[in-house]
Amino acid sequence: MSLRLYDTSTRQVRDFVPLVPGCVSMYLCGATVQAAPHIGHIRSNLNFDVMRRWFTYRGYQVTFVRNVTDIDDKVIKKERELGTPWFEIAYTNERAFNEGYAELGCLPPSVEPRATGHVPEMIEMMRKLIAKGHAYESEGNVYFAVGTFPQYLGLSNQRLENLLQPESEGETGKRDPRDFAMWKAAKPGEPSWDTPWGRGRPGWHLECSAMAHKYLGKAFDIHGGGLDLIFPHHENEIAQSRAFGDDFANFWVHNAWVTMSGEKMSKSLGNSVLISEMVQRWRPIVLRYYLAAPHYRSMIEYSEESIREAETGFGRIEGFIERAVERCGRVDAAPEVPLAFAEAMDDDLGVPQALAVVHTAVRQGNSALTADDKESAVARLAEVRAMLGVLGLDPLDEHWAGADRGDDLHGVVDSLVQLVLEQRQAARARKDFATADAIRDQLSQAGLTIEDTPSGPRWIINNQ
Repeated sequence: MSLRLYDTSTRQVRDFVPLVPGCVSMYLCGATVQAAPHIGHIRSNLNFDVMRRWFTYRGYQVTFVRNVTDIDDKVIKKERELGTPWFEIAYTNERAFNEGYAELGCLPPSVEPRATGHVPEMIEMMRKLIAKGHAYESEGNVYFAVGTFPQYLGLSNQRLENLLQPESEGETGKRDPRDFAMWKAAKPGEPSWDTPWGRGRPGWHLECSAMAHKYLGKAFDIHGGGLDLIFPHHENEIAQSRAFGDDFANFWVHNAWVTMSGEKMSKSLGNSVLISEMVQRWRPIVLRYYLAAPHYRSMIEYSEESIREAETGFGRIEGFIERAVERCGRVDAAPEVPLAFAEAMDDDLGVPQALAVVHTAVRQGNSALTADDKESAVARLAEVRAMLGVLGLDPLDEHWAGADRGDDLHGVVDSLVQLVLEQRQAARARKDFATADAIRDQLSQAGLTIEDTPSGPRWIINNQ
């Protein structure tokens, strides 16, 4: 069976054939760094980390580019709100994203370019698009004329006559309201760069087209990102890049969201769960399992209960590994994963089906240990390690060293705190607020901060 991926542009699962034999080139839309990352942000990169690992297992040399949008309307808005320089906000949050990726075992990208470092490439792209009649300057802004690109909206499958193009303040002088900004004229107090059309700053879409061209050339295999980026971001990237003369991406792969109460997790909606808080309450390897286990195109409805279920499921895997190592010694991963696991991964990265193979091997391994069949137990342990290694979930891997279950009490502490919180909730329900406050104060003295949220109380470690 050949490796197959769902391609958003054709709306079907297609056989993956790399443009260059033996090599895979991937571009992932990375973080817009106006705020710290929540688990929805981390999910996207984690899904493509699993994809990258599978390509590597299949023998491909992978070039993985993940950009950083460090100048943007949202970053500038944060500068106004906080009174902190935009570059400090951007760099602080960029580090937080990278720490979050690393905490959950994501491999670093081949290159991680920032938008602000590629203004010359953007200017060159605009210069050529204007010369070809696909773009124009107006009042210091540079716009892409969507009417000059007949294939526009092919990715999102919209009709041009019904299009409402998102725009921000200052986008004046458009010839057609459906045109989109590639470059925005300078405003007082905002960062800006010199161009042939006056000072200004990049539009969101242009930066990715310019950076993908620089690092991956005229054509590359896979462009990834969240479903929310299909329009306008990815649609506008396609228009710019192909009008410029690039073939651009051969496959468009989009991951689904992490939702809360049916809504996309978002800082603007106030329903996000920061990864920095999550790793204080849950072991990072459990969070990775939680985010990687569903199919990348399936929504994840966030809840404390679902993470506990993931913790229990992964605990069964870890329990077998620990017992097998104790009885049989440390065993290297098998050189190949089982055929059923490979078939699942080849079928549009079917991680849920692949994990079913893992759990079957765990059950067989436990039965072998019970029967004192060490040979079979060793074989199953080697297979389980090989499969988990592909998913970045092998607890014996050096990345997770120091995160040993015996040393990490997050799961135990969470269970105990939940019992106390249930007592606090019961006290509040009977209007015994003195007892409820006393419980909260005792937890605070123990170093825990309790937050009452619409989905129930949650706790974080107080580092102060």
